[in-house]
Amino acid sequence: MAKILITDDAAFMRMQLKDILSQLGHEVVGEATNGLEAMQQSKELKPDIITMDITMPEMNGIDALKEIKRENQEVKIIMCSAMGQQGMVVDAIKSGASDFIVKPFNHDRVKEALDKVVL
Repeated sequence: MAKILITDDAAFMRMQLKDILSQLGHEVVGEATNGLEAMQQSKELKPDIITMDITMPEMNGIDALKEIKRENQEVKIIMCSAMGQQGMVVDAIKSGASDFIVKPFNHDRVKEALDKVVL
């Protein structure tokens, strides 16, 4: 079981992802609404995995990913993208993201991404 921090500015998306993660037996330790919150909660909560939306106010997911990875190389970050954000996903992977999932979330795809990063 992994400790997971969900980062998305849309409450509905956080709720949907939280449901899937809980069904898969993981513990959601926190929820952040933007990249700045994700950075703060990452330090406090020490999650194993962070799901990171790409497009958010205040600080986007790619900038947050780079900052979090600078402080903690161990944490696994799974990017969450909308259709049409492939270029940003490539940037995220180059910056240290472990995998990505596309919205709307698919239970099997979320499981597949988690299985890849949970050792």
